Amino acid sequence: MKGRIVVCVLAASVLMTFRPTHADTLYLTSLEWPPYSSASMPSQGVSVAVAKAALESMGHELVVEFFPWSRAIALATYNPKYSGYFPEYYYESEDFLFSDPMGKGPLGFVENVDNPVEWSSLSDLTSVRIGVVQDYINTEALDQMIANGEISAQPVMSDAQNVLKVASGRIDMAVIDSNVLSYLLESDSRMAMAIGKVQMNDTLLVEKELYIAFKNNAEGLKWRDIFNQGLTNIDVDAIMAENN
Repeated sequence: MKGRIVVCVLAASVLMTFRPTHADTLYLTSLEWPPYSSASMPSQGVSVAVAKAALESMGHELVVEFFPWSRAIALATYNPKYSGYFPEYYYESEDFLFSDPMGKGPLGFVENVDNPVEWSSLSDLTSVRIGVVQDYINTEALDQMIANGEISAQPVMSDAQNVLKVASGRIDMAVIDSNVLSYLLESDSRMAMAIGKVQMNDTLLVEKELYIAFKNNAEGLKWRDIFNQGLTNIDVDAIMAENN
């Protein structure tokens, strides 16, 4: 009996070594961007499923609250309740610390089936009417050309609006993640008139990695390090495949 007690004590001490001393709750903001993030999806989207699994592997809980994108960023910046927002593409920032990559998404253009656009460099798009989503990061080169007025871009509040504008011929193309386009066409009833009228352009802009943007303070640094460690404990690709 004494030997069994010693074994139990040793086992308990080993478990305590690998478990956090107490569980905390991380609050992040996000947006309706299925299949990556959505309050209406069972797993709240593939990116949320990955983030929750990583945090749970470290003994912590993740609560995600959904807002329009601009508000999600503003709340993550100024509201002390939230330690960051996601999913985001990497960009240079003094306000946020970026996690390790938590997945990828193919970024390109949705175009009208009857009016496909051939291009090989962004300079080929100077006469093309392009839609973007307000406050989305696209690519550094594209965003710089839009800012400089070299490319004409019309901002809207959502990818769905852009898809409908392309389908109706009001713009030639719109920046979008191909997985987002597929999900919208398959699952969003608003897209009925766009089915068969839009497609992804053959040329991708880039395969973009996805991140959590944590506040650039002590709390954000703590959560970033916890999350990054949690990512090493899980199979990101398997979780994304299971929840897609």
